[in-house]
Amino acid sequence: MNLRNALIAEHSKAQCMRIVNWIGTDQQRFNELLNLFLSDEKLLVQRAAWPLSYAVEACPSFIRAHYGKLIKNMQRPGLPDAVKRNTVRIFQDTDVPERYRGELMNACFGFIESLSEKPAVKAFALTVLFNLSKQYPDIQPELKAIIEDRWEYETAAFRSRGRKILKQLAK
Repeated sequence: MNLRNALIAEHSKAQCMRIVNWIGTDQQRFNELLNLFLSDEKLLVQRAAWPLSYAVEACPSFIRAHYGKLIKNMQRPGLPDAVKRNTVRIFQDTDVPERYRGELMNACFGFIESLSEKPAVKAFALTVLFNLSKQYPDIQPELKAIIEDRWEYETAAFRSRGRKILKQLAK
């Protein structure tokens, strides 16, 4: 498969799954997708985001060597929402090495505090922060305060995720 051409040719769930199936458990094929995702070609970057998150879901070890790159990339100014959304989605189910956790927490707090960030990015960022708060309980009061402070101004997605997190934090 010519991955570049496949990404440009079609943007659909079926095409996403074809790409994920093509990658399978092949680290080199995943790295090819990741390189397109980290490129400066806006269309390729956006189209690579969805299969990238599904490929990591299927084989979490794919990103072992790439945590730093992904965290830095999701903080680039002007990044398409699909890129942030799919990157943060990856981190909500990933055990991130300790050396990257501080930078990841800062990025996620930035997303949930932003007035202009999209609801899905905020919802995934809330989950990432909640998961990290189990290892770093010192961030729980800040997480709780932000959820409560933003409650009236946020979307249903934020409130739904926030409600679940507040309930867990109260235990």
